[in-house]
Amino acid sequence: KCYEQKQYKNGLKFCKMILSNPKFAEHGETLAMKGLTLNCLGKKEEAYEFVRKGLRNDVKSWHVYGLLQRSDKKYDEAIKCYRNALKLDKDNLQILRDLSLLQIQMRDLEGYRETRYQLLQLRPTQRASWIGYAIAYHLLKDYDMALKLLEEFRQTQQVPPNKIDYEYSELILYQNQVMREADLFQESLEHIETYEKQICDKLLVEEIKGTLEERLQIYEEISKQHPRAISPRRLPLNLVPGEKFRELMDKFLRVNFSKGCPPLFTTLKSLYYNTEKVKFGLYSIVVFLLT
Repeated sequence: KCYEQKQYKNGLKFCKMILSNPKFAEHGETLAMKGLTLNCLGKKEEAYEFVRKGLRNDVKSWHVYGLLQRSDKKYDEAIKCYRNALKLDKDNLQILRDLSLLQIQMRDLEGYRETRYQLLQLRPTQRASWIGYAIAYHLLKDYDMALKLLEEFRQTQQVPPNKIDYEYSELILYQNQVMREADLFQESLEHIETYEKQICDKLLVEEIKGTLEERLQIYEEISKQHPRAISPRRLPLNLVPGEKFRELMDKFLRVNFSKGCPPLFTTLKSLYYNTEKVKFGLYSIVVFLLT
C-alpha cells in the first residue's frame, strides 16, 4: 500500500519491521518489495540484490522482478518475468493488466489480444475488458471483429435514448472511428446520425458528418467531370450500403452492359464477399435482362 501511494520511506520502515523478526528474516515477498521500494529511491544496485534474494526465497516474486525490469526499460525481460509469474498464478488480474500494457507497448499485438481475452474471461462485466479486447482486433486491423465486439458490448449498456452519458458517448465515437478506418463511410454516416443525440461532443459529430459526406460526394463530382471514366462510378460501390447501393449498381451495370464491357464481373469481384451486395447485383442483372 505504501508503494502504491508512493510513501517509500514508510514502506521501508514496514519492511524493516517485518524482516527484523527472526521468523520472517528471509520472507521472499517482503525482500522483493523492499528492493522495489529502494529502486524508487534511486538505489538500483541494492534494489536488484533484494529482489533477486526475494525471488530465491519465494518464486511468487516474479511479478515484482518484472516491475523492476520495466522501470529500467528492459521490457522484453519484464514480459518474461510476468509470464513466469502467471505460471504460478494464471488468473492474477494485476499481472495480466501489466503484461497487456507491455505487450501493446512492444507491438506484440497477437500476445496483447490473448491477454485481453483472458481478462475478458475473468471480468466479463467490466467495460475495460470489452474495450481492451476490441482494441486488440482494431490494432490487428480485423475491423469486423472489433465492430462486432463493440456492438455486442454497446447492446448491454442500459442508456435511455434521451439521456446523455459521457462514457457511452465515447463508446459510440470509438465505434464510429473503427467504421471509418474500415472504409465503411456510408455505415459510419448512418451510425453517427442514429446516435447523434447521445453524443456529448457536438462539434466532433459535425466534423465527422462533414468529412463523410465530402468523401461520398467527391466521386459524383469526378464522374460529372469525366463521364467516360469507370472508376468514379465503380469506387462508390465499396462505400454505400442498402438502397443507395442498389441504385448505383443498377446504373453501373446498365452503362457497362450497353457498352458490352468484357471485364465487368472482374471489376466487381471485390464486392463478392458481401452477400447483401451480391443479392442487389443479381437483382439488377435480372431486371436488366427482363427489360
